[in-house]
Amino acid sequence: MDRVDIAVNRKAFRDYEILERLEAGIVLTGGEVKSLRAAKADLSDSFARIEENEISLYNMNIANYAQASYMNLEPKRMRRLLLHHPQIQRLKEKISQRGLTLIPLKAYFNQRGTAKLEIALAKGKKFYDHREDIKRRESDRYLRRALKNRGH
Repeated sequence: MDRVDIAVNRKAFRDYEILERLEAGIVLTGGEVKSLRAAKADLSDSFARIEENEISLYNMNIANYAQASYMNLEPKRMRRLLLHHPQIQRLKEKISQRGLTLIPLKAYFNQRGTAKLEIALAKGKKFYDHREDIKRRESDRYLRRALKNRGH
């Protein structure tokens, strides 16, 4: 069984330049895990912060699990991410030096059935960077079309 993506943060790939990716565990409750298995999660507008040698994830929306009744928690509550201490220290140094940020890219279940989050060290794109991406996409599309129609 391969990894099963639950949620993908498409805005992150558009608005940020991804420099480095990491896999982190998420501290969840039982109802949240069941809601994730039903793919009821949203990563848009979520971000991570390092506070007192811990990484916290904010604004990840995990919908309430209907059968959990009164055990449901706030859908956008702060959740702890699990990384090794040396990884957290290295990220802390990089973020303080260069004005980088931590953003979640994907939430998924790994081969062992554990909920994981792919986070990235990212740098915000400027307006002209967006324009360059559009130009590159259009030129690639033009080349593919020309190669496809070459034989006709």
